[in-house]
Amino acid sequence: MKVLTAAEMREVDRRTIAGGIPGIVLMENAGHRVMEVLAHRFAPLASQRIAVLCGKGNNGGDGMVVARQLYTRFRPAALDVVLFGAPEDLKGDAAANYRMLEVCGCPVVREIPERARRATIVIDALLGTGINGAAQGHMLEAIREINSGFPLAKVVAVDIPSGMPSDSGEPVGEFARADYTVTFTAPKIAHAVPPNCDRMGELAVGRIGSPDSLFDGIRLELIEPAMFRALLEPRPRDGHKGTFGHVLVIGGSRGKTGAPAMSGLGALRAGAGLVTVASAASAIPQIAAHAPELMTEPLEETATGSISAGAPVEKIAERKTVIAIGPGLGREEQTAELVRKVARIGVPMVLDADALVGDIERPDGLTTVMTPHPGEMARLSGRTIAEVQQDRIEAARAFAMEHRVTLLLKGERTILAFRDGRVWINPTGTPALGTGGTGDVLTGMTAGFLAQFPGQPDEAVAAALYVGGMAAQIGAREIGEKCFVATDILKYLPRAMEACAGLPDAL
Repeated sequence: MKVLTAAEMREVDRRTIAGGIPGIVLMENAGHRVMEVLAHRFAPLASQRIAVLCGKGNNGGDGMVVARQLYTRFRPAALDVVLFGAPEDLKGDAAANYRMLEVCGCPVVREIPERARRATIVIDALLGTGINGAAQGHMLEAIREINSGFPLAKVVAVDIPSGMPSDSGEPVGEFARADYTVTFTAPKIAHAVPPNCDRMGELAVGRIGSPDSLFDGIRLELIEPAMFRALLEPRPRDGHKGTFGHVLVIGGSRGKTGAPAMSGLGALRAGAGLVTVASAASAIPQIAAHAPELMTEPLEETATGSISAGAPVEKIAERKTVIAIGPGLGREEQTAELVRKVARIGVPMVLDADALVGDIERPDGLTTVMTPHPGEMARLSGRTIAEVQQDRIEAARAFAMEHRVTLLLKGERTILAFRDGRVWINPTGTPALGTGGTGDVLTGMTAGFLAQFPGQPDEAVAAALYVGGMAAQIGAREIGEKCFVATDILKYLPRAMEACAGLPDAL
């Protein structure tokens, strides 16, 4: 699903209108999308007490469409339509919809009447995506009314909660609280990235008439199951373990045996046909004890129990489909030398944790996935953590393009950036993932999907991200966020995959 800036949204609307769909039709369709959410979430509407608060711009025009539909079709128990501005200041399609309200007999007032304070639903149609800077004056007062003046009401925001900037995850001033937000055509950046995405309530995206062809060239998207559903289709009847790839996990050291084991199990659960874990010789017995399905390779180790840079990794990598390196690897002086040695091997690769050393050399054209958390990203890019977090999308995009890699920047709404400048945002996940080992499982799942679908690397990484996050959501819902541990991802992964594949009753 494409994610648009405010400027891109205006251009899509302009081209839609130029193509033959009048603006007033787009506004009418927007109002209908809001009505569909209202009818679905608050039935029967005839029993509701509704206040519709409208500004002077197109967002207010959308609100007036909603008011007209409520007045003429549903006749709620109480309906108060408040225009924050003078009718003579309205222009274009908003002015036309105000006149339609007058013609159908729906009263419009300029101040919130006392009876409206008992509203069960408030429609926030004050300010849309065109706001520049913090809300001020009359609009700021109206936003404060929404937040404190309707104690019984659920708030439904039209397009975006009033006062919230469209192109940023960070607020610049006060904004309306929302229990539901109905946006049009496509999500905007604020709908997709934290912390603002967490302040929208339940988000619905409604199409209002713009053709898909107008989204060509948009480089920002939300991951959704349709993007990778083909990867979850039933396997061919003649498939076997050699059909679905062989993952080599290189990692682990004395005292850090769980990380590579979890990566190996993640690769197996994601569907890899075979998984070998190569680690320091002294760590192999503990790694092998985690699961009999894991094959193991003991490697020469240093005096402190890490893998030696002289280990014959090239030979072990023969006939492997994907290499995942880093979990539990350790940070000895030899680690970077070992990682660079492995990086020169000509197979797709996932680098995580201690393997994120920077300045690696990879053969041209091979998939290289790097999976840093914000602290690792700061070290790799030479920025501070605050700078990375301030604009995660651009930080990830810039690094991926400069270093010709696929970058998976972990965190709430994990960012997936590609070497050509495209960025995908993962909407799944939960605070339950804030526990040790979840990154190791994700590394293994990523390698497992890549092993099965080497010709579709973008979709493979997106699938690992999305279904892993959904598995965590299912698990957190059933056992609680605090009780959730990394290997619970693997427990709930089958249900997440079934849900993303579109199987009925998967959840």
